[in-house]
Amino acid sequence: MVQETKGEIVNKVKQSEKLVTIDLQQYFDTTPRAELDLKQFLFKGMILKEEDFREQLNEFDWSQFEDQYVGIFCSTDAIISKWAYMLVGQHLAPHAKEVFEGDSDDMLYELYRRNLKQVDWSSYQDKFVILKGCSSKEKPVPESIYLHATQKLIPYVKKLMYGEACSNVPVYRA
Repeated sequence: MVQETKGEIVNKVKQSEKLVTIDLQQYFDTTPRAELDLKQFLFKGMILKEEDFREQLNEFDWSQFEDQYVGIFCSTDAIISKWAYMLVGQHLAPHAKEVFEGDSDDMLYELYRRNLKQVDWSSYQDKFVILKGCSSKEKPVPESIYLHATQKLIPYVKKLMYGEACSNVPVYRA
């Protein structure tokens, strides 16, 4: 809502102390991320042969994952034993910043979830909150993070909306 007072335009939405916009992109972790598909270490992309698996891991160039978050996954329907992930993790440990089980989407969710754990959700007590709707390709926000933030906000907010102040979708009202 915009109001004009003696030639001056006043934006009442911006002035409202109870209206808060949360841009979830601010919780994006900028550390480089990479994926490692175990398929490449399997016989015909499907069968884990322990001796061959260990040999390929020993010959693999792990330095390419230096200081990155690495997600380990398998893109085929192969049955992968837990120890296989453990072996890969052991090889990555000296290089990667941290190793995750899962693909880049799983990693992205976990990193956001960790950062959102630091938020004092009670600071939104009795506020009208808008979860900013648009995220960039450089800092994508998964749908699951909007759901996560919603669950954290509902006990505190008076009203929760999605989008922008000028055009939002009501989600919850106390």
